[in-house]
Amino acid sequence: MDNSLPKQFDSFTEARRNGFLAAKKIKDDGKKMVGVFCCFTPIELMLAAGAVPVGVCGVSEEPIKDAEKVLPRNLCPLIKSSYGHVITDTCPYFYFSDLLVGETTCDGKKKMYEELSKIKPMHIMQLPNRATGKNEFNLWKDEVILLKETLEKELGVTITKEDIKNAIKDKNEERKLLNEFYDLAKLEPSALTSSELYQVSYQAQFKFDRNELKSSLRKIIDDTKKRYEAGKCPVKKDAPRILVTGSPIGGCVNKIIGTLEESGASIVAYELCSSIRSNRELVDENNTDVYEAIAKRYLNIGCACMMNNQKRIDLLDELIDEYKIDGVIDVALQSCHPFNVESHKIKEFVTKEKNVDYMAIETDYSQTDTEQLRTRFEAFIEMIEEKK
Repeated sequence: MDNSLPKQFDSFTEARRNGFLAAKKIKDDGKKMVGVFCCFTPIELMLAAGAVPVGVCGVSEEPIKDAEKVLPRNLCPLIKSSYGHVITDTCPYFYFSDLLVGETTCDGKKKMYEELSKIKPMHIMQLPNRATGKNEFNLWKDEVILLKETLEKELGVTITKEDIKNAIKDKNEERKLLNEFYDLAKLEPSALTSSELYQVSYQAQFKFDRNELKSSLRKIIDDTKKRYEAGKCPVKKDAPRILVTGSPIGGCVNKIIGTLEESGASIVAYELCSSIRSNRELVDENNTDVYEAIAKRYLNIGCACMMNNQKRIDLLDELIDEYKIDGVIDVALQSCHPFNVESHKIKEFVTKEKNVDYMAIETDYSQTDTEQLRTRFEAFIEMIEEKK
């Protein structure tokens, strides 16, 4: 086992921090920036507008105390962190955004957006409660068109059909590279540590130069393959193969990923908003109706905010087989009711249909439960190892 990292990983490790300076340069160069909160937001339209999209979900515990002066304490930490960064002026991405684009995925975010709209220009996409049905699809397609019109108005640009087609191709190229990167974890043992796998996928959204992003992804894929072929694998041969699913974990990375790695696990798949869930499917480039193509692709995301969320079950079914999963860990952020309620359905499927070990956890952005999680993770991994 060799823990040396391809140098290209460094550029992704620093991407979010360096992105602060890059964001300022974007503004200095006269470009527009659009802050987004969710993987349901069609990034292609921002790219078509010549704007730079950036994820603005809060991942730090620090501003939550200030957020709780307005928002209730028993609210999702992601929502409180996001709002807290705005009112404390501690996130450059919020500061530099010309427009924020939200979506009606959960009640907490909808009400938080009302407060944000007092501070920044805000556009809300009305997401249907279910992904099936002609009326639901037509509603969502209209929302995609309305977002295009809003971007034109707020950013002072004209977005052509050709602009959108080029943006679809561009974003699909990125998704293809990310999926190729994820596939490296299908190897036995995985060619990537749990941290490497998460880090590149999450940090990619903070590399704003599209060509540099894609070339960096290409290089990191090639470098990782060379490392693996040279026998320098950073993962223990028999490490239990874990899939992490559920709520976004950006504010819990160390205590979930780090503690799982220390417990002997190898996370080989993340069924999360910033990873496979939002990148596995491409937009149909052959569909001449670009709004229909975009609407179909984004409405097909299997998030717990949807009623009768069979899409997530279908995806987990595929991933468990493809990545040869030994155990599934289902994460719900505190007060994230959609994922918390859906955990029962996920447990039933994972344990009874796939005969795979399952663990559900509920956590927040604090570090107070780290050792409790460590104890549970160690017991979970030990149980899997005993079955091998």
